[in-house]
Amino acid sequence: MSETKKKTAKKKTARAEGEGEAKAAKKKAAKKTSRKKAAPEPGSRGLLPPATGEGEVPAEVTALQAAIDADGGRVLATYREPIGAHFTILAALPIEKVAPTPFQRDLSAMHAKRLTEVIDKLDRFLDPIIVVRGPEGGYWTPNGNHRLNAVRNLGGGAIVALVVPEAEVAYKILALNTEKAHNVREKALEVIRMARSLAELPPQPESAYALEFEDPVLLTLGACYEKNGRFSGGAYSPVLKRVEGFLELPLPESLPVREARASALIALDEAVAKAVAALKERGFDSPYLKAFVVARCNPLRFSKGDPPPWEEVVRTMTERAQGFDVSKVDAGQLAKASGPASDD
Repeated sequence: MSETKKKTAKKKTARAEGEGEAKAAKKKAAKKTSRKKAAPEPGSRGLLPPATGEGEVPAEVTALQAAIDADGGRVLATYREPIGAHFTILAALPIEKVAPTPFQRDLSAMHAKRLTEVIDKLDRFLDPIIVVRGPEGGYWTPNGNHRLNAVRNLGGGAIVALVVPEAEVAYKILALNTEKAHNVREKALEVIRMARSLAELPPQPESAYALEFEDPVLLTLGACYEKNGRFSGGAYSPVLKRVEGFLELPLPESLPVREARASALIALDEAVAKAVAALKERGFDSPYLKAFVVARCNPLRFSKGDPPPWEEVVRTMTERAQGFDVSKVDAGQLAKASGPASDD
């Protein structure tokens, strides 16, 4: 090889090595910037143990203590919880004075039965429920309906609770409810019931309750489940997550929009159900038939940009479902379309 060619080869090698090093440096820098936030130092937030029992009790907390006594309850302790230093009351309450929030998910008889058996066998109630003062007296629990029911089943006359002075905590129900994992249907029904309750308060835009509602899809699906308890919300969630958002309308005005969207989704579901029935008539048998049809009708399946408006997407899906040609479906296509079952 001539000297000129050797020099050219060396330059190319050096350039390639330099580019490789630059790429490696970029990757290293990207890794550094994408690292998780460092864990806070122990004791850097909130109160240390001695401070939880200190501080002057506010007048509203004193008034709540008096209300508990007047209701036949017993204040066991008043303290400041250690994260936000909010005053909280530990109390024993007459069980007849406690009820679940009216917008809470329906009671699971099986879960309540298991809890009843466990508490009975343990012969102790060691997991206080959370309650707030009800608007017309009494107490609402956003996260203790199953435990409350279990104690009632055992003939208990009192239940121990953490009484939170701030009534708005009851609307943080999805974050607080740790008794039993929610499925799509339970979450959606809780959210739409909560929205109807909040709509009776001074008007606020739907978007102001993003924390309480968690996901705008749940509002629409909740309205669907109110109309049809067997609606397959899980089948449509992936599409809806692309097109849903919290509305800027006040809640009393946004609820009719959710109702209209629910009606449109139910009409879509009816068209999908007919397509599924037609596939079954042709001999197709799979738990993923509905998911297959919904995917085929989804106009966003291969779209990566901003989606069209909600109404346009659902209208397109409905038209495609109504015109679904089952003669063009073969077993191979269906086999590739397997996926998770609906979480309903």
